[in-house]
Amino acid sequence: MPKEPSNPKKSATLDGNLLLADPSLRDGCFDRSVVLLLEHGKEDGAFGLVLNHPIGQVVGDFLTDDEFAPLRKIAVHSGGPVSAEQMTFCSLWWSPKRGLRYRSRISSEDAVKQSRMPGRIVRAFIGYSGWTPGQLEKEMKANAWVTIRPGPELFGQPHDRALWTNVMAGISPFHRILSLAPDHPFLN
Repeated sequence: MPKEPSNPKKSATLDGNLLLADPSLRDGCFDRSVVLLLEHGKEDGAFGLVLNHPIGQVVGDFLTDDEFAPLRKIAVHSGGPVSAEQMTFCSLWWSPKRGLRYRSRISSEDAVKQSRMPGRIVRAFIGYSGWTPGQLEKEMKANAWVTIRPGPELFGQPHDRALWTNVMAGISPFHRILSLAPDHPFLN
């Protein structure tokens, strides 16, 4: 069953939504990105993490102490262009009653604890995505982002470049066509 895109006009906050970059958003950092929007408010702006841009390294490449052994094999993703020198962790899980749940900006020690909890997925990110107050809303009015509520299938897919195509294609027939667009349609 296709998912309906979220209607940002119906809710004051988009916390917990996925932002899918429109194919026209080709700035490199957000090219075909799936951003989990973790915080959104009119006064504070927005904060999120790009789920589908792995950098080809694992946490063990950065944290080598034995206390971080449970995290060593976790792939590190580029969370966005802000604070690209800092690593942060996020824990994700699915609640049948409440949907996607998460704890963001957790310490490495808390990430170890979260990784031992059944049903939890811990992700590592270098940098994050941030918007000043009103900036994301302007980008959404310009159709730079498609917003949807995530479903439990998010946990069964690899969080790599194919995630954008898979999620976008599942929204509607129109979005499926968008998901199949070539990287540079005007070069064909």
